[in-house]
Amino acid sequence: VQLQASGGGLVQAGGSLRLSCTVSGRTVSTFSMGWFRQAPGKEREFVAGIRWSPSSPNYAASVKGRFTISRDNAKNMVYLQMDSLKPEDSAVYYCATGPISMTSIVSPYEYNYWGQGTLVTVSS
Repeated sequence: VQLQASGGGLVQAGGSLRLSCTVSGRTVSTFSMGWFRQAPGKEREFVAGIRWSPSSPNYAASVKGRFTISRDNAKNMVYLQMDSLKPEDSAVYYCATGPISMTSIVSPYEYNYWGQGTLVTVSS
């Protein structure tokens, strides 16, 4: 299983970015998918996740209402649309997937496959 995150960059506060995660070796429609982020000196934190069934999204309180996770089953990709970005959203963003038996979509320890990360920098 391989994941490739892309779409990061430099954006001004209030702007938008869409991150993409290309997945190979696994069908995104039948496994839970998550986005995490890690800022310098901080632990990796949950941002958003979507279960394989039911297909309900889950968001961290800090991004709810601003970020949207979605997946394109035909392209086998997962996206994170980020709007109204804030400087505190600056971090390396990772997409991840876990085993079908995973019970918590918010815990990074439940995920066993990770992408390489894409850097998001939000300037004030």
